[in-house]
Amino acid sequence: MAVVKKRSLEAGERIRVLVVDDSVVIRRLVTHALERDPELEVVGVAANGSIALQRIPQLNPDVLTLDIEMPEMDGLETLRRLRRDYPQVRVIMFSTLTERGAAVTLEALTLGADDYVTKASNEGSLDRSMARLQEELIPKIKQFFRIPGEDGVAIRPERARVPAAPPLCRSSPVQQSPKVRPRVVVIGVSTGGPTALGAILPTLAAGFSLPVLVVQHMPALFTRFLAERLHTFCPLSVEEAIEGERVEAGKILIAPGGFHLQVAANGGEVRVHLDQAPPQNFCRPAVDALFSSIADVYGGAVIAVILTGMGHDGLRGAEILKARGASILAQDEASSVVWGMPGAVVNAGLADCVLSLDQVVPEILRRVDRN
Repeated sequence: MAVVKKRSLEAGERIRVLVVDDSVVIRRLVTHALERDPELEVVGVAANGSIALQRIPQLNPDVLTLDIEMPEMDGLETLRRLRRDYPQVRVIMFSTLTERGAAVTLEALTLGADDYVTKASNEGSLDRSMARLQEELIPKIKQFFRIPGEDGVAIRPERARVPAAPPLCRSSPVQQSPKVRPRVVVIGVSTGGPTALGAILPTLAAGFSLPVLVVQHMPALFTRFLAERLHTFCPLSVEEAIEGERVEAGKILIAPGGFHLQVAANGGEVRVHLDQAPPQNFCRPAVDALFSSIADVYGGAVIAVILTGMGHDGLRGAEILKARGASILAQDEASSVVWGMPGAVVNAGLADCVLSLDQVVPEILRRVDRN
């Protein structure tokens, strides 16, 4: 999937949204929720994908919110045509917390959807449904744009696309302990994660000598389907982590939705510990929870990777790991769908290497082989 960079908005310009859903109730609910935000403008609605595609040239939306189940043309077929004809338009899928919803959403992300939200269910009142939409959907729309005055800083002009630079690797300003052989790889990722993981994990050969633990921000069901999908084309075994299982080479473990993934030393072995402690950085699973736990068990014998994602989850955990002497790798802005999580680590001076996505696994292998 080609990465579409953040678009810089002019002063007073609003983000233009087209709402696509066959339910009149949902269209009205989403429209009312979005129009409460002064930086968003709903420029139109459509009852199915066919109508939406006809309206795009006239309405010129920046973002589509796209339902999956619709008559005449469903969300997946609409997405395929959008990515062919209007690749610059951001797409946020509306999913359901069901097995089919999870499976189809993962397919949509693979086809090029930028992100997704789960449909409100059993909220009990219109106000609660509206509040949930505002809390979840609005930040996901805004993450793709640079808004004037964002973070109190004047807007930066949009930069031209440039070819990917070679890996930027440097010594960390933090004093590191003597080199130790890495014993584990940990990965934190959010928006754009399924595509990023699908690009890099299959390039780890079956004989890779370290265990790999992954936190992908996703709800329950979604993480199971993600693990199953990755398992079908990865040389290494990919599983959703379960309580008490061994952390061992040849296995990639995905944090289950709704649980923090941590590790504990037990009789010379390292085993998975899952808990439902409060969210960290509004996330459960949280990257910080995994990284902090990994530091306690493995010290500095860790390669930690921060990939594309909104927010700053993983920053505190990277600080803890870096203080122990771990290697910290961050995805670069050019190849990230959203450069929030890796950008926070880079801007804090914690990254040993800032890498395009296709450079991540070669750098992991280089660090494993040199010790």
